Amino acid sequence: MAYASLDDLLAEGVRGRRILVRSDLNVPLSGEVPAVRVTDDGRVRASLPVLERLTEAGAAVVVMAHLGRPKGVPEEKYSLKPAVDVLRDLARFPVTLAPDTSDDGARAAAAGLAEGEVLVLENVRFDARETSKDDAERSAFARELADLVGDDGAYVDDAFGAVHRRHASVYDVAALLPAYLGDLVTAELTVLERLTPEPQRPFVVVLGGSKVSDKLAVIENLIGTADRILVGGGMVFTFLAAQGHDVGSSLLEEDRIDTVRGYLERGSRDGTQFVLPTDIVVAETFAADAEHGVVAADAMESGPFGNAGIGLDIGPATGTDFAANIAEARTVFWNGPMGVFEFDAFATGTRAVAQALVDAQAAGALTVVGGGDSAAAVRGLGFADGQFGHISTGGGASLEYLEGKELPGLTALARD
Repeated sequence: MAYASLDDLLAEGVRGRRILVRSDLNVPLSGEVPAVRVTDDGRVRASLPVLERLTEAGAAVVVMAHLGRPKGVPEEKYSLKPAVDVLRDLARFPVTLAPDTSDDGARAAAAGLAEGEVLVLENVRFDARETSKDDAERSAFARELADLVGDDGAYVDDAFGAVHRRHASVYDVAALLPAYLGDLVTAELTVLERLTPEPQRPFVVVLGGSKVSDKLAVIENLIGTADRILVGGGMVFTFLAAQGHDVGSSLLEEDRIDTVRGYLERGSRDGTQFVLPTDIVVAETFAADAEHGVVAADAMESGPFGNAGIGLDIGPATGTDFAANIAEARTVFWNGPMGVFEFDAFATGTRAVAQALVDAQAAGALTVVGGGDSAAAVRGLGFADGQFGHISTGGGASLEYLEGKELPGLTALARD
């Protein structure tokens, strides 16, 4: 598909124009209102370059974004205020948060914007029409959003993390204004295109996270494309169960065991090797200070507590094995932590994989961290973004791209 880029828009000229930008400010938060804080500002930082280019060129910018999953009405815990506070601290341009999305407050604030200023609308998901399955409802909301920038306005989609959604601020508004691809989305596409259909080989995929059901479609599409798929995180216990092993109290999706068993068989047939842990860190309870120990992955029933316990991380031997597999790769894609990295005692596996990607990148491989918890984990463990080839802001969008699905936000931007 062909797209018009931000460069194209800037070449046309934006001085004195209002530009509507869909950014990704869906940041992780901690704490309770009013003492809420952003725990990973990666998405805010990633949104800055496009806003800087537009404001430096003289545009007045109206930003649309969401945070969390509010139920179509304002909820203070989902306010964009914490993210906007971070943006304001980082930005070289004035930033204001509108009191609403497209109501009187937002209209007045947008009309009063000067060149080089940025107005962030309150969480677009506070309006139920944003995510409505009714085309007319979404279109009506999109019209209100487009009207904020007037007849001379334009739309820039710089939120790759939302392009897999058929939402008003992503899909419908692109039909109402001249639409352009933001630099962040362009960068994501450039990297993801290097993962399919012919990546540099060996192509190693590392998958973790809690549920195998979240990764079924991407596994399905990667069998026959990836040379190896390394499996960790909570999802690994469904794989171990599919091999006939007892996983004790660990997270297990019993209704997916047959599907996973089929993937293991297909992998052997189609040239994709599944690499599973040989040892597991098990704990007596799910707690940061829980008693824990290491057991063989095929002997979890003989755990150190008189029972199998609950698996919370891959073991040290597995970390070494995964690192060796990654070291042989020319292309690595990683999505999902290897354990409960939020607890220091169970972050070792995730740290081992992150370090292996850093080493592989230094050795000339392309390493891609697939957003979401993986991105938060590497930053939380002290790694810098520049140590990896690319840290995606996409999360679910990145996975759907690798699944081969059509992404509505990109379809809406395509030009003949």
